Amino acid sequence: MTTKKTIDRIAVGGFASIVAAFAFSAPAHATNGYFANGYNAESKAMAGAGVAVDNGVIGLAQNPALGNKVGNGAEGCISLFAPDRGFTIGGAAPLTPGSYRSENDMFVIPCGGANFRLNDRSTLGFLVYGNGGMNTEYIGNPFAGLGAGSSPLGVNLEQVFMSLSYSFEVNESLTLGFAPIFAAQRFSATGLEAFIPLSSNPAGVTNNGDDWSHGWGANLGLVWQPSTEWTLGASYRTKIEMDPFTKYSGLYAEQGDFDIPATATLGAAYTPASNSALTLSAEFQRIFYNDVAAIANSGALLATPLGAANGPGFGWKDMNVVRIAAIYQANSQLTLRGGVSYATDFIEPNEVLLNVLAPATINWHASIGASYKMTNGWELSGAYTHALDSKMSGANLTPGFGQPVTLDMSQNELTFGVSYEW
Repeated sequence: MTTKKTIDRIAVGGFASIVAAFAFSAPAHATNGYFANGYNAESKAMAGAGVAVDNGVIGLAQNPALGNKVGNGAEGCISLFAPDRGFTIGGAAPLTPGSYRSENDMFVIPCGGANFRLNDRSTLGFLVYGNGGMNTEYIGNPFAGLGAGSSPLGVNLEQVFMSLSYSFEVNESLTLGFAPIFAAQRFSATGLEAFIPLSSNPAGVTNNGDDWSHGWGANLGLVWQPSTEWTLGASYRTKIEMDPFTKYSGLYAEQGDFDIPATATLGAAYTPASNSALTLSAEFQRIFYNDVAAIANSGALLATPLGAANGPGFGWKDMNVVRIAAIYQANSQLTLRGGVSYATDFIEPNEVLLNVLAPATINWHASIGASYKMTNGWELSGAYTHALDSKMSGANLTPGFGQPVTLDMSQNELTFGVSYEW
């Protein structure tokens, strides 16, 4: 006869299989800049909200202080991410005018985690999830008119986080969380031969295959419940200092350095006493892109060498994200979720030229989803997110590069999750 311990081992074993799958996965979110808008079905159904509500085991990636609310459990998820990205170049030579669409338009992104109650006041979890990335591949190369440019043109950035998540209940209303994070990222670039003469290291610009970097950071969290109706949450993920991409030291500023920016999130959840089945949530998040030179340095005027400390970048500014979401407990088994989020513009129109490599122009996300709890401890969840089409038009200030460029992007994403509590 199958025992409860056997079921627990099966659940955790399934989580281990998901972790192994990460060795072959390709995280390619490009939503809020290049950060994922939530990590599991529960948070994605709320347009990425989750710093002040229990969204299951993977929800601890957003706020490790929620571990005591989650309790004992394991979770795995799969996202089918379908971005539609491209750009249009107008005018005449030297850039080859026309419309270009990225060939990569479907990605499979897994996640996995488990959380264990150590005692009445503390928990410990282990999570693996894709933080974000950008993957483009254009057949044809508008930079070929500058004298060189192979096909395909594009970049691939993949990021995976592994973290331990510890929560400690200080008292009945306050819980703190701490999660050390190990990050790994992989990058490659193709078709950028036209930029070799502009580099401080011509051999480190393009077509050098995959390069890996690693680094450490931490996520700090807090949950405060001043009353039965209100829950306040906050988290801060530090900047993650990564090893430089040595194969692309002539492309990114500071000799290939590509750290992962810090993020800070504040949120509140309200469950009215008159209707305990309904929870409303609101969040504010800031992503500190401006602290990473390779991302933030302006590429509007290509006046300094690529790869130098002050070399050109994507010109990204800090981004603000606002989320409003709701949870409705329809009955003891069915939970419904929905949400919208808005992200501010983070590039100026004169930065569009280099951003053809990663046209992350999205502002609005709208999401819906549901969870169904079975009687044996298992729960199934699903979510759908649509990112509304967004465009950015402008022109570079460098002589000879000033043709009009328009970036555009929209997205669809389906996420499925399964969890088990014991």
